[in-house]
Amino acid sequence: MAKQKTKLELTWIGKDKRPKLEPRILLEDPSKSYHAKQRVTDKDIFDNKLIFGDNLLALKALEQEYAGKVKCVFIDPPYNTGMSFEHYDDGLEHSIWLSLMRDRMEILQRLLSENGSIWITIDDDESHYLKVLCDEVFGRKNFVANIIWEKKFSPQNDAKWISDSHDHILLYAKNKDIWRPNLLPRTTEMDSRYKNQDNDPRGAWTSSDLTVRTYNKTCDYVIETPSGNKYEPPASRCWGVSRNKFNDLVKDNRIWFGKKQNNMPRVKKFLTEVKGGITAMTIWKHTDVGHNQDAKKEVKFFNSDKVFATPKPERLIERIIRLATEPNDLVLDSFAGSGTTGAVAHKMGRKWIMVELGDHCHTHIIPRLQKVINGEDQGGISKSINWQGGGGFRYYTLAPSLLEKDKWDNWVVNKDYNAEMLSEAICKLEGFTYQPSDTVWWNHGYSTETDFIYVTTQNLSVEKLQQLSDEVGGDKTLLVCCGSFRCKPDRFENLTIKKIPKMVLSRCEWAHDDYSLNIENLPQMEKEPEQQDLLGGGNE
Repeated sequence: MAKQKTKLELTWIGKDKRPKLEPRILLEDPSKSYHAKQRVTDKDIFDNKLIFGDNLLALKALEQEYAGKVKCVFIDPPYNTGMSFEHYDDGLEHSIWLSLMRDRMEILQRLLSENGSIWITIDDDESHYLKVLCDEVFGRKNFVANIIWEKKFSPQNDAKWISDSHDHILLYAKNKDIWRPNLLPRTTEMDSRYKNQDNDPRGAWTSSDLTVRTYNKTCDYVIETPSGNKYEPPASRCWGVSRNKFNDLVKDNRIWFGKKQNNMPRVKKFLTEVKGGITAMTIWKHTDVGHNQDAKKEVKFFNSDKVFATPKPERLIERIIRLATEPNDLVLDSFAGSGTTGAVAHKMGRKWIMVELGDHCHTHIIPRLQKVINGEDQGGISKSINWQGGGGFRYYTLAPSLLEKDKWDNWVVNKDYNAEMLSEAICKLEGFTYQPSDTVWWNHGYSTETDFIYVTTQNLSVEKLQQLSDEVGGDKTLLVCCGSFRCKPDRFENLTIKKIPKMVLSRCEWAHDDYSLNIENLPQMEKEPEQQDLLGGGNE
């Protein structure tokens, strides 16, 4: 018998339970949207989105329009450390935390573009479990790196055990085969190492070792300098080029023997020939990307009364966005916190979407973005990129659930829905693009060039349906969603007739408004069986 292949997977109580999410529509509140009074540059971006609401429902609301369009996802989720934070109830039971993270990761994976990437900050309490969970969602082959961010640079003297000085940043690509990070910009210090000691017309250069560790007999020879000194490669090493290649380099003035022409030979590397940037490494020092205290100072500028507990510094987000995107690419953060991701993406000329449910959406994020847009925010990365303001964002809330219970416990269309909201909601549920026609009264949206949808709460008679069928014609099809109708559903070949709300009753968990990462909002989990392994094996 062939041996079964074993697959390592993460298991936990309730893993198989998945919410049936309602794809809500988004409602703009123009009083909270904000735009610059005038354009600062031709590259200003105004159609960014700030969504106030449960982030799982918000991600579902974005899925139809943005699936496959997000270039970079950055999330800084609650770490589930058991500590009490002012802005998050972060002490979730482990299994529930994993379920809530899994549900969000699955939608984020669908939102990513094929050449996109996701970056997740986490600490040691859940990082290893989250890694295995992400292996399942994104595919283990798409894991890129576990980046270490130095969030503190001095010991915490009141630590009971060992003072933690780092967080993890888990990095996954949607498709690692095609995803490549950008280079980081070269620093002035790096370029200053290049000098032109011999007035070479090719410009500044530096010299590097001509020897290599991999031994090759053809590269083991004696070199005589112009002054007459003779050099052999050190023991267990050899020259990096053959004698013929070495002679060619000498003729091309690419070998440096020192000013007195008597040193061991080194090869010249010109500044004009180096890569246009630096390959990123997996350890990010606080001197390069900032630390916790930097982040708190940045947030204090926007709200000094309630300094956000766990912000991330702008330089950290800048590095991620620089590695993962180009200008005008879309960046998404569904745990917006104090709004650092949107602020940095805005300054860097990227489109952005942020989601936040807490009050700090209004106390921290909106004031912060207003100062960014006005050009008043000169902290963080502003001075290094010469930020002058501009652009804007639109503020959205999630619509209430489409269906609610009436006094007889029957599901009915929510009384807060007007005709336009109902049409848009049904379009989203049925997979149609909501785009009402200005000229064709029955055209509320489309799925293809010849397939359309009409939504109404009316009771449609046979005569009305006949009129619809005649107007649609034989070269098009129409989905008719109505309060009721008086004929057999298949009477008209070009019409598909469905009744609201019966047509959508089994689709979703209706009137469920809060899937947030707060323990008081969650159902009680069944008691975990004894000796249940959280990390177990399974067969495939």
